[in-house]
Amino acid sequence: MEITQTPPDTARAAASGTETPEAVISSDFETFLKMLTVQMENQDPLNPTESEKFATQLATFSGVEQQVLTNDLLESMIGQMGATDMAQMAGWVGREARAAVPGQFDGDPITVAPAPAPAADRAELVVTDARGAEVQRLNIPASGDAFDWPGQAADGTPLPEGRYGFTVVSYAGEEVLAESPAEIYARVTEVRAEGGETHLMLEGGAAVPATQVSALREAGL
Repeated sequence: MEITQTPPDTARAAASGTETPEAVISSDFETFLKMLTVQMENQDPLNPTESEKFATQLATFSGVEQQVLTNDLLESMIGQMGATDMAQMAGWVGREARAAVPGQFDGDPITVAPAPAPAADRAELVVTDARGAEVQRLNIPASGDAFDWPGQAADGTPLPEGRYGFTVVSYAGEEVLAESPAEIYARVTEVRAEGGETHLMLEGGAAVPATQVSALREAGL
C-alpha cells in the first residue's frame, strides 16, 4: 500500500532555502516602518503631512499583511484536509473502483457498467485499443445492466492483453442519441494527493480523481 502526498508550499520553500510568506511580510513591515519614520523626520515643518495620511498608510499595509497571512492559513488547512482524505481512502487500496476510464485487460474479464441514454431502445458497446482503433462492437441491453466483458473476438479467440477503452452508443431506432464513456471496475493500487485533490491510481496506470468514482466494491466480485 502506498500513499503519496505532495509537500506543501511552505515545506518546499524551506527545503529550497527560499523565504516563507511570513518572513517576507515581517521584513517588508520593518522596511515600511523605517520608511515611514524617515518620511516623518524629513517632512516640511511648514507643511507637515497630516496624521490621517500616516494612519491610512499603516492601515493599508496592515490589511495586506493580514490578507496574505489568511491566504497562507487557508492553504495550510486545505493541505491538512487533503491528508485527511487520503488517510480515509487508504482502505480503498486493493478494492475495485468504478469510473469512466480505460481498463487493463490481462486475460480476466473486465466488468463494464454502461449507461445508455434514458430514451434509448437499443445500445452498442464500442471497444477500442490503446491506439484508439475500434476492435469490437457489441449489442448490449438498453437497461444499462453491468456485465463482464470477456476480452474475446467473435470466434472466441482472446484479444491481446493491454488497455482498452469502452464507449456506449445509444440509439432510438436508427438515430444516434448519444455517445458516452462506459464506466468499468478497476483495482485501486495507490492513493495520491496532487494539486489539492485526491487521485486514485488504478491497475494498468489509469488515474482518476476520487470525486469521479461512482462505486466501490471488494476485488473479485
